[in-house]
Amino acid sequence: MSCGKPHGTDCRDVLAEVYLYLDLECAEERRELIRHHLDECGPCLREYGIEQEVKALVARCCGNETAPDQLRERLRIRLTELVVFEASESRELAD
Repeated sequence: MSCGKPHGTDCRDVLAEVYLYLDLECAEERRELIRHHLDECGPCLREYGIEQEVKALVARCCGNETAPDQLRERLRIRLTELVVFEASESRELAD
């Protein structure tokens, strides 16, 4: 996904890291770059809002349960693979 406007941080990169941003699992410097991008990019902000709602829904449904570390890592890897795959497909379609 890209809004077509030039940004200091690419839209695809921001959306690939949105869960890390939501979970406060990225470095403060990276959080600041993502926060700045979301402030200036409406499409990414909307996508971020959707992801935030999904996270809140899962939290409500699962209560205070936390996933085992191995499961969290497998999910993180799989989500990264999906984002990379979708970004690759988007680039191929754009070419």
